[in-house]
Amino acid sequence: MNVRTRFAPSPTGYLHIGGARTALFSWLYARKMGGTFILRIEDTDRERSTQASVDAILEGMAWLDLGHDEGPFYQTQRFDRYAEVIQQLLASGHAYRCYCSKEELEQMREEQMARKENPRYNGLWRDRQHEAPPEGIEPVIRFRNPQTGVVEINDLVRGKITISNTELDDLIIARSDGTPTYNLTVVVDDIDMQVTHVIRGDDHISNTPRQINIMRALGFEPPKFAHLPMILGADGQRLSKRHGAVGVMQYRDDGFLPQAVLNYLVRLGWSNGDQEIFSREEMIELFSLEAINRAPSAFNTEKLLWLNQHYIKTLPVAVLAAQLQWHLQAQKLNVSQGPALADVINAQRERAKTLVDMVAISRYFYEEFAEFDPAAVQKHFKADTADNLQAVHDELAVLAGWQGEGIHAAIQAACEKLGLKLGKVGPPLRVAVTGSASSPSLEITLELIGRERALQRIQRAVSFIRTLAI
Repeated sequence: MNVRTRFAPSPTGYLHIGGARTALFSWLYARKMGGTFILRIEDTDRERSTQASVDAILEGMAWLDLGHDEGPFYQTQRFDRYAEVIQQLLASGHAYRCYCSKEELEQMREEQMARKENPRYNGLWRDRQHEAPPEGIEPVIRFRNPQTGVVEINDLVRGKITISNTELDDLIIARSDGTPTYNLTVVVDDIDMQVTHVIRGDDHISNTPRQINIMRALGFEPPKFAHLPMILGADGQRLSKRHGAVGVMQYRDDGFLPQAVLNYLVRLGWSNGDQEIFSREEMIELFSLEAINRAPSAFNTEKLLWLNQHYIKTLPVAVLAAQLQWHLQAQKLNVSQGPALADVINAQRERAKTLVDMVAISRYFYEEFAEFDPAAVQKHFKADTADNLQAVHDELAVLAGWQGEGIHAAIQAACEKLGLKLGKVGPPLRVAVTGSASSPSLEITLELIGRERALQRIQRAVSFIRTLAI
């Protein structure tokens, strides 16, 4: 079998985390099986679909590097094909025109609810096609669902699911204006695109038997289905906006790496023993639909942060630098004047959980800071600090070169002349050159800041301290 999977989002918003996981699992299975991954944009909801949402979905897929082999296909470009299939179903007797008014449908609903029944269409026009249609009503077209038997779904995640056809009503496949509905377009697309495996969220389980019946009415056997369990927030409720960043690009904006997000998503409901870290190659090699858990998964931001920090520490510098460019622009940090970005990344990668953090803690390498951190001033700037920093300044000023080893030796020489240990001199020196009490090792920090800028900052700190009433 030539495996063909598809990811078919509706462009009514951003690419959310649940959709991204569906895309990933569909992509992984196609890659694992040497198959084809299709991207389809289900944009028939004209009122809610927007080009901005289409762009957001494509941007999210590109950021995650989940490249498609075919598409993107747009359902709004296939209306002629849907109309053709609707006519085919009408001609074969598998569909019929329904002339129920809004008032009739509302009355039907109220009576059923009064009897404590689930509201559903009662088939009023199912066997009245010989009658003259009422005036002033544009009909919808309904699928004539079988009234006997069952639909069996051998779900690759959930196992066997059986639904009686008596539980299914005759759903609308074309609105009164002629536009097709979701369940019809999905079936036609999956047939035409020869989809073999439908991997999607379990919120679609109620649609699956209807789609199977439509597909069989058209003379085709359905694809295999794998319904993924939902993703929950930390509070046990379905993941939603109230839980924070649920759009994929929001994680980009917050400084997460696509490698970390993918690694986290693949573990939301799937596992390979106790393994936590997966390269893309390992994901493809090890992934299987059978290993997907049936139970819902809880989203854990702390776990995602842990993964993100792992990738910041371990990814090649060139990869991190490419991802960092967006954040440098977003935070308006110009790195053209200063140390090589690769050197700063190597100095800071053990200290940052996100790329936003990395930019924030690296500013002092490229631009002047406006003021010293007040807490650091209170803790480290004492009455004798100005003289101590001046001694360090004088030793550094006569250095022949400006490398870490020589910088360290000069600081040690100043400490010996002062009769002080490095623990007394180092912290205020760090505040003097960075504005805060946190940075990489002093010799690396000073080397990257550069001789002229470092000496100016030390002198600035000396002058500042002497204005303090300590």
